[in-house]
Amino acid sequence: MPLLTATDAERTIEFEFVRATENAALNSLQWLGRGEKEKADAAACDAIFGVFDLVDICGEVVIGEGIKDNAPGIFLGDHLGTWREGSPRFEIALDPIDGTTNIAQGLPNSISVMAASEASAAHPHVMKNLPTFYATKLAYGPEVVDAIERGMEPVSLDEPIEHTLNKLAKALGKRVRELVVMTLKRDRHADFIAAVRNAGAALRLISDGDITAAVSPSLADNDVDLFYGIGGSPEGVLTAAALRALGGDMLLRMWPRDEAERAAALKEVGEEELLRVFHCQDLVWGGSCIFCATGISDSPLLPGVKLKGKKAITHSILMRARSRTVRYIRAIHDLEEKTIHLRSEKAERKL
Repeated sequence: MPLLTATDAERTIEFEFVRATENAALNSLQWLGRGEKEKADAAACDAIFGVFDLVDICGEVVIGEGIKDNAPGIFLGDHLGTWREGSPRFEIALDPIDGTTNIAQGLPNSISVMAASEASAAHPHVMKNLPTFYATKLAYGPEVVDAIERGMEPVSLDEPIEHTLNKLAKALGKRVRELVVMTLKRDRHADFIAAVRNAGAALRLISDGDITAAVSPSLADNDVDLFYGIGGSPEGVLTAAALRALGGDMLLRMWPRDEAERAAALKEVGEEELLRVFHCQDLVWGGSCIFCATGISDSPLLPGVKLKGKKAITHSILMRARSRTVRYIRAIHDLEEKTIHLRSEKAERKL
């Protein structure tokens, strides 16, 4: 089988990423609601590794999950693909399960998600790896981006939220009380939540899974206008890949959890970088960028896996930044015939 060339690699390989998130969702579904988030995450990782063990790419994980909570995971520096000589090289960001707590508790908002950008000798690094576990994120949709490009004063992470909401209302042709703001239900967001309510906007609180929430304002069929939250930095890079394909944008600034982490980040990147506000293009800057996700439990982004007798129905989204193409993929899997390749078994296994 001939190797992929640099000109067709992204277009050809994108469906392997979908197959990986589909298999991760199917393999982790057995742990939905069983209180075992580490086992769910391990099942998703096993399936993703298994898919790419058969795919001719040189994939390096530059944004990985698992280290944060000592859970099983696919880590920074791990290789995906066969790494055959001459195979195209990709930098990869992934979260085998965004919303592990949700899947463990049987709650909505869990997905399997990956992003990739093709690297080259001229551009060997195309994704930003942030040294802090958490970051402050403010995500908005294409209409707001267009308004800023037409001369509206840009939104800021440092301005009062009522100022941001006034700008959003003007850009979207709404009143502030018609705006919908989504955020994570966390004690650290108490002041923000109070300020949104005081300004009169509607609030949607989620318990976990901030990738789907941050992407929501950029989806044409969603009713969320703004996302704010202090959440995982890896999820921020994954979100940036999706927003590049959707035309939305995000402001992101690293958020050290304590003085020890702040000191470590300062040593690694310096104060200017630590305080910098990144846009999506600053986080994923390669000319090539794909994003895909498969729902495990229902979320604003995607329905979860549906079991119908001996069939499993999965719902995935696939985006390419280069063409601004967004595909929604509904797949029906015959559980009497369906097999997935797992790294742990080095073989195909029936679900």
